[in-house]
Amino acid sequence: MIEKLINADCLEAMREMEDNSIDLTVTSPPYDNLRTYNGYTFDFEGIAKELFRVTKQGGVVVWVVGDATIKGSETGTSFKQALYFKGIGFNLHDTMIYRKSNRPPLNHPRYEQEFEFMFIVSKGKPKTVNLLVTNCINAGKINGGTARNGGSDNLQKKHGAGKPCKDTKPLGNIWSYAVGTEKDNKGKHPAVFPEKLAEDHILSWSNEGDTVLDPMCGSGTTLKMAKKNNRNYIGIEISEEYCKIAQARIKVNH
Repeated sequence: MIEKLINADCLEAMREMEDNSIDLTVTSPPYDNLRTYNGYTFDFEGIAKELFRVTKQGGVVVWVVGDATIKGSETGTSFKQALYFKGIGFNLHDTMIYRKSNRPPLNHPRYEQEFEFMFIVSKGKPKTVNLLVTNCINAGKINGGTARNGGSDNLQKKHGAGKPCKDTKPLGNIWSYAVGTEKDNKGKHPAVFPEKLAEDHILSWSNEGDTVLDPMCGSGTTLKMAKKNNRNYIGIEISEEYCKIAQARIKVNH
């Protein structure tokens, strides 16, 4: 098993990693200076290029990011980063939404901000896709009815008409989670994404024995969920303080 937590600048540490060695990356950068993270900064373009180099063919990067609002306008940094990933060779496999089901109320003249983007970028076609499923409302019923044929006004029977509806179907690409519920991180790290978010992506885009990377691992959520689900993990974190938090969380028995 590979179980590494490296206290270093992520760009420098990734430069020491082998080409095509990572199956999946799940990470969230400190975007738009919304949080200071002890004053550390990061080189997005350099990190993106290194992620492309170390990712295996068919590997996936999950990039969780949002935008600040400055002088009444959202920055659009998230979109710029997604397009940059495409520009250096990644495919934009999916644009998903991480909805915060318990977002705090804010005081500004716009609807409450309650989501971040989860850009799923892949090096070629994803080699592992384990779609999570949900129960179908009409499970067990007979599929019936008609639908329009393409762009015409002609009606035809729906696909699967006369057959039982399926019991399950893949989840949609908007995932909701409560934030701030990790009991082993209360007051320790300023921005922890939900453990279930990391776990759902690990289950979706990797298999047991694969290697999962988080180059800005913070309090170690991705590493903790990788270990829980029998994946190898490599975490990189520049803050010694956060590395200690991550190490303690990873050791929690499951």
